[in-house]
Amino acid sequence: MSIKLSPMQNTIRIIGIDPGLRRTGWGVIDTLGNSLRFVASGTVISDGDMDLASRLCQLHDGLAEIIHLHKPDEAAVEQTFVNKDAVATLKLGQARGIAMLVPARAGLPVAEYAPNAVKKSVIGVGHGEKQQIHMMVKILMPKAEFKGNDAADALAIAICHAHNRGGARLRMAALAG
Repeated sequence: MSIKLSPMQNTIRIIGIDPGLRRTGWGVIDTLGNSLRFVASGTVISDGDMDLASRLCQLHDGLAEIIHLHKPDEAAVEQTFVNKDAVATLKLGQARGIAMLVPARAGLPVAEYAPNAVKKSVIGVGHGEKQQIHMMVKILMPKAEFKGNDAADALAIAICHAHNRGGARLRMAALAG
């Protein structure tokens, strides 16, 4: 028995999110088959002088506005790495929770990718410098515009999801069947 797969005919809009308490990067791309097209990118910034709950609200409201404006079909969020500062790791985890909650509440499927998986997908190896990621994002999408590392990283997360989403869907279908 063979399974016939029809090529995807619809453009899929993906938002990549690079969570952070100070700055949460976001990048929106369209993908059709193997082609990628830059849509928009930016950074949601929270006010460091405000209390934690207010800062999380700022991140929530900013991401909700971006999702409402760009209407993505799917979301991808970078997984948190644990560092030596437990308090900073917990705060990053809370920002990551907001980064996952907002698209989920908007009805989007949310994928998660480890930082090394994002790098491997974009630059071909699991370890690399920020400049290598920026350069490859520009090569893969020459019209991409981003200000700063957070927006560039978010675009890389979206690209990683574009490259991996079909395989993940096929694996899920095979497990279900």
